[in-house]
Amino acid sequence: MTWLTTAFLAALILHLAVESWLAIRQMAYVSKHRDHVPPSFSGAVSPADHAKAADYTVARQRLGMLEAVFDSAILLLLTLGGGIARLGEFTYRWFDDPLLRGTAHVLAVLAVLAVLSIPFSAYRTFVLEERFGFNRTTVRMFLSDLLKGGILGLLLGGAVIAAVLAIMGSADRAWWLIAWLAWLGFSLLVTWAWPRFIAPLFNKFTPLASGELRSRIDALLSRCGFEADSIYVMDGSRRSAHGNAYFTGLGRHKRIVLFDTLLSSLTPVQAEAVLAHELAHFRLRHVPQRLLAAAAMTFAGFALLGWLAGKPWFYTSFGVPQPSDAAALLLFVLVSPVFTWIVSPALAAWSRRHEFEADGFAVEHSDGSSLAEALVALYRDNASTLTPDPVYSAFYDSHPPPVRRVARIESARATPSGRHAEA
Repeated sequence: MTWLTTAFLAALILHLAVESWLAIRQMAYVSKHRDHVPPSFSGAVSPADHAKAADYTVARQRLGMLEAVFDSAILLLLTLGGGIARLGEFTYRWFDDPLLRGTAHVLAVLAVLAVLSIPFSAYRTFVLEERFGFNRTTVRMFLSDLLKGGILGLLLGGAVIAAVLAIMGSADRAWWLIAWLAWLGFSLLVTWAWPRFIAPLFNKFTPLASGELRSRIDALLSRCGFEADSIYVMDGSRRSAHGNAYFTGLGRHKRIVLFDTLLSSLTPVQAEAVLAHELAHFRLRHVPQRLLAAAAMTFAGFALLGWLAGKPWFYTSFGVPQPSDAAALLLFVLVSPVFTWIVSPALAAWSRRHEFEADGFAVEHSDGSSLAEALVALYRDNASTLTPDPVYSAFYDSHPPPVRRVARIESARATPSGRHAEA
């Protein structure tokens, strides 16, 4: 056993232990407060709704703990158990061309992981979500989504994997830099293509009809100097009762997407306030900041992969006796999260800061009380717990705790600018 194998096992055990400890804390804290609605929410969230949110949170945590253990076991089987090496031997029999062999090897491992995740996805959809009244996905739709997703993964994933492996095989010492640039280009291409060609394969997008909400949104965009191609309503209710809204696209070619479930639960002024919050992430440069951070992290990742790919001990430490570009790529993608999870609290804190800033922007450019009312309605309708464990929330949550968030919105309404930021 090499030092890297020992470090990998220690990091994996530590990650699983911390993840389980946090999940247990979350379940205990939420259960403890199950029958006590926070005073600031008592007028809008009934005891029954609050209890439902607690039970939903606990059920999701239990499933998440089981899935984490299962995923860790599969990771060990693929690495130290020799799974990656065996799948490589299997796929190499079918192709003579090195690039095709490598691409098939990577796709085979990813396909195994995707297939093994199906039981959890099915349970989450047809048991857990069904139990709490959120599921609207039929078996036929579920299978259709799997098929479409598999085909897209094969086409898009196969193309990018082949491109990266071709660059890795060029024997150029700076291949990792070229591969990083290719990855950035691919990511931007997918971001541009997603709303136009990919998302419509799964959902129907209808232009928002004229009316009070459309007039409010147009006025909001005008006030904020924001350009968007169009405003669409997505039939999210076909699959789930959860509601949401988002922006998508690049540059001037951005689209606003509203879930039909969101529109059915909010008034036009509340929906406008929610949209103002989402718009703030663009106007306050949160989106470019996150894109730059992601680019920096992938740059560091490709640089590290460029160094590790030339070290024989990197392969033997994880059950791969014969080095190859495909094995290097697979090992790095599968193993690196075991070591990088430790940065999760910092990323979550950064995200929460952005959410506070976006709330302040929304208060300044829309109706603050309507934003608070909309958030309370979304918490209630999505069965989001109002009482998360503070430690769990600090570690994982990308959004501030509900009670604290609504309180800061009310505080922002009382200030001239309405904008606050908090780490």
